[in-house]
Amino acid sequence: MKESVFMQEYGYIERNLAAVRARIEAARAAVGGAPVTLIAVTKSASDAEFLALMRLGVTDFGENRVQCYRERRELLAQAGITAAPHLIGTLQRNKVKYIADSVALIQSLDSLPLAEEIEKQAAKAGRVIPVLLEINSDREENKSGVLPEAAEALASELAAFSHLSLSGLMTMGRDRENPEEYRPAFRETRALFERFKAAGLFKTDAPVLSMGMSDSYEVAVSEGATMVRVGRTLFRREE
Repeated sequence: MKESVFMQEYGYIERNLAAVRARIEAARAAVGGAPVTLIAVTKSASDAEFLALMRLGVTDFGENRVQCYRERRELLAQAGITAAPHLIGTLQRNKVKYIADSVALIQSLDSLPLAEEIEKQAAKAGRVIPVLLEINSDREENKSGVLPEAAEALASELAAFSHLSLSGLMTMGRDRENPEEYRPAFRETRALFERFKAAGLFKTDAPVLSMGMSDSYEVAVSEGATMVRVGRTLFRREE
């Protein structure tokens, strides 16, 4: 299929992307915040939709599962498209080796054993892997993420690793019907982020605060997010 015909068929993705970017910028401008990076979460997209989105100049994408992450990377390689891959879902220690040579950012670090495995596999790959500490800001039982009150102790332990770079915080938050209901969890995570930054716990001059998804990214930006993870909104077809 010719490029122009291909993109015409998936024109709804281009319109969705433009709308999301405009809303992000409006939310950022309203609070005078820092620039915001959009992570396209592609688990709900077909391969063709994924490629259509990436051809629109999206620079970062995120996958929840390692197998899908690897499949998407292969698709991009075949299409000659360069983009930064993020692992945003729960990461099992035995899967770290499959992404250590390529991942741009692991957004779901939540335990010391996982950190130790990332350090080990990053050393083998000869690189330093940036990671975000995932915060269980809603204190949900049986959910991934470290509790806010335990986060500083874990962050301090990460300072000993030379192939792992703590580069910010991430939070998910439980599903809510009203986007405004996300605000307290985002606000608490932002406060934790600022405390870590002041304490020098991040190994970067530009730490990341990753908050907000399709239902909540505008609220997240208004609460200081510098990165948002948007998925199904980008691939929604017009009624």
